[in-house]
Amino acid sequence: MPGPTSRNPRTAVLSIEDIKSLIAKGSTIVIFKQKVLNLDSWLPFHPGGAKIVLHVVGKDATDEINAFHSPGAISLMQRFQIGTIEGTWDNLLPPIQGGSYQDRDGVLLDDKGSDMSTDSPCMLSDVASLPDSPTCHKRCLASDSDDDLKPSTTSNSQDPLVDEKEHSMSLIDLGNKTRVTLDPSMYPAAGTEIQSDVAIKYRLLDQRLHDQGLYQCHYSAYGIEAARCTVIFFAMTFAVYHGWVLIGGVFLGLFWHQMVFIAHDAGHSGITHNFTIDSVIAMTVGSHIGGLSMGWWKKSHNIHHVATNAPEHDPDIQHLPFFAVSLRFMNSIYSTYYERIMSHTRVSKFLLRYQAYYYYAGLTLGRFNLYVLSWQHLLQGGRKGRTWWYPWFELSGHIFFWTWFGYFLVYRSIQTAWSRFGFVMVSHMTTMPLHVQFTLSHFAMSTASLGPQESFPQRMLRTTMDVDCPPWLDFLHGGLQFQAVHHLFPRLPRHNLRRAQKLVRDFCLDVGIPFAVYGVVDSNKVVLGHLDDIGRQVAIMEKCRDVIMQTDHAVRE
Repeated sequence: MPGPTSRNPRTAVLSIEDIKSLIAKGSTIVIFKQKVLNLDSWLPFHPGGAKIVLHVVGKDATDEINAFHSPGAISLMQRFQIGTIEGTWDNLLPPIQGGSYQDRDGVLLDDKGSDMSTDSPCMLSDVASLPDSPTCHKRCLASDSDDDLKPSTTSNSQDPLVDEKEHSMSLIDLGNKTRVTLDPSMYPAAGTEIQSDVAIKYRLLDQRLHDQGLYQCHYSAYGIEAARCTVIFFAMTFAVYHGWVLIGGVFLGLFWHQMVFIAHDAGHSGITHNFTIDSVIAMTVGSHIGGLSMGWWKKSHNIHHVATNAPEHDPDIQHLPFFAVSLRFMNSIYSTYYERIMSHTRVSKFLLRYQAYYYYAGLTLGRFNLYVLSWQHLLQGGRKGRTWWYPWFELSGHIFFWTWFGYFLVYRSIQTAWSRFGFVMVSHMTTMPLHVQFTLSHFAMSTASLGPQESFPQRMLRTTMDVDCPPWLDFLHGGLQFQAVHHLFPRLPRHNLRRAQKLVRDFCLDVGIPFAVYGVVDSNKVVLGHLDDIGRQVAIMEKCRDVIMQTDHAVRE
């Protein structure tokens, strides 16, 4: 593990220009409790991955750091202090999200993680493929102002095709803009003073949770979890032994369904609060029992928790060509997580129209996709620092998984090829409710960006909803129904989330932030309605495109 930076004095007061200049030179500068940290040396060793740190460069990340790290990790991080700030800090836009800075010599930062998104109505993929229509280019290349939302007054009113084209574009533009401009009216203004007050009250709430012992894990609850999983697993082996293959597949799917909750808790260090112990628990459950990589999950999931519902940054909502939860995906946006352009292709233009109809069916295959992502992560290479052995431990887990599951259970215990196929498909499809659970709390929530001044707690509450259910069904949801509470306090043990929810409600009333809670049925309706709305607007866009092409073709003839 590298030592702290050698720059001194550590208590020197740095101005915003000093910090901008450091960022322009490529330094990983983060603010924590009025301290300026240069995390360049620590970045390659960060167990949660480098990109989660890059998303808080130039920001006061006090709340993010406290939410995700143990006291020991926070103490280590503060060794990299290079100075201090005075007063309230005005957050800068991180370079990975599009921030651009110049050092004192006027050298511009080469931003390799630039945000290629735009709220402009221009659809880059469509502009490139459409013919040279003056009207089309005028609408697509218009500036991002309120005037651009008004119907064009320069179109040829005598041409009904042009009028229809203009109207269709306006509907899409208005749909996109409404989602952005409604947010400020529903939430406290994203200004420094107001958001600082929200952050202060959030920290008081966190201290209250500590004082009430809600960060203490009740290990007896995991005794019940272990007993339940053991019964389900033996029910699966009993069914397979007696030739009830499909029933056995259902039980195996339910077993994985329950075990994922334990892996999720441990992945957030929410069981023992010891990073190494919880990591071993997570990797054992995830790799040895489930065949999935917790290293991949942490790398992806950490970004999701910091850049929640940001179309360009959050991998948990980047599912083109199959799903789109924001009209911004109708543009060819750049994913800073996958580091590639996510194109709105002909396939997505066709599929997205029907995404609300195949939503559940598509998620039945979600586990197969997780296998691919897990192996991609493992094949990318190892880690540095004290977690260097984690990928090797996971690799041994995958070998163990495919031995007990693939060879002994599927190949040796089931006699025919069709029975094996049915068992594999049923066991994997049975985990579909788990994938629905992951998406319910985010797919219908805001995907807008209110700027770097928005506080961590407000951003989490704006992009996440809770799903209400009776306490006796908590085991079925595994704590994931309290997603808003979990996003505020990711290290809080899941069996305490219901108690914490009451305190979060009071906090929201105090600061004036809406707290989104839907019942199980209503949350599904909201998500399906949102997916259908996006699908219909994709269809409108394609209709507009067809009209433009037909009009220009007629003009040229």
